[in-house]
Amino acid sequence: MRTNEVRQKLQAQTPTLGSFLGLGSPAVAELMAYAGFDWLVIETEHNGLDSAEIQQMLMALNGTKPVPLVRVPSANPVFIQRALDMGALGVVVPLVKTAAEAKAIVAATRYPPHGTRSFGPLRAEHYTFDRQEYLARANDNLLVVLIIETAEALENLEEIAAVKGVDVLFVGPFDLCLSLGWDPLQLPFPAFEEVIERLLAVGRKYQVAIGMGCGNGAELHQRRGQGCTFLSYATDYILLADAARAGVAAFNR
Repeated sequence: MRTNEVRQKLQAQTPTLGSFLGLGSPAVAELMAYAGFDWLVIETEHNGLDSAEIQQMLMALNGTKPVPLVRVPSANPVFIQRALDMGALGVVVPLVKTAAEAKAIVAATRYPPHGTRSFGPLRAEHYTFDRQEYLARANDNLLVVLIIETAEALENLEEIAAVKGVDVLFVGPFDLCLSLGWDPLQLPFPAFEEVIERLLAVGRKYQVAIGMGCGNGAELHQRRGQGCTFLSYATDYILLADAARAGVAAFNR
C-alpha cells in the first residue's frame, strides 16, 4: 500500500497544496497530476460522476505524485467505502455538522475493531496482490477531511475537532456564508476572517490541520502564513475558465 505522504506532512504541520477535479476527465486528472500538487480531490458531490468514472480517474492518477482523494456526495458509509475500495487514500466529506457524524465518518474509514468498514477493497489491495499489507496499514494511512460549511458545524466545532481520526477541517466558504446569512460574493470580509481565525485556533488546540481554497498566489501566501496546511489552489474548471476568459479578453482588446 502506498504511504499517504500528505497525512504524514500534515501530522508534522507541513503545508500541502492540492486542487479539486470537477470536470470528470481522466486526461485532465493526469495533466493536473504532473503539475506538482501534493494531493488531488476527485469531485463527486457536485457533478454526475458514477463509480466506474471515479475509478477511471483514480487509475489516471496511479503512479503520479499527488495523493488521490475523493469528495464523496455525502457521509453515507456506502460512498466512503466505495471511494476507498477503488483506491482513494482518503475522503473529503461535505456538510459535517456534529461530532457524532464525524465519529461515524472516521469509523467508516477503519476496519474493525477500530471502525465499521467492510472488507473488500479490490483495486485498493491491487486485486489481492497487496491484501496483507493493505489490511495491516489502511487504518493508519487514510486521510479524513471534513468540510465545515454550516452554522451548526461552527457551534460544534471543538467537539468535531476533538474526534480521533479527523485529520483536516476544510472551510467551505460559499455554503458557510449562506448558512450564516452572508453574501459569499462579497468575500473576503472581516466577519469571515474571524471565523478563519477561530478555526485555526481550534486546529492548533486539537492538532487538526485547517484547509481552505485559494484563487491566486496572494491568497495562498496569506493562508499559509496564517497557518493553513491543507491548501487548495482553484479547481480544474476554474483554471480552464480563467485561461479562456483571459484569451477572449485579450482578443477583444
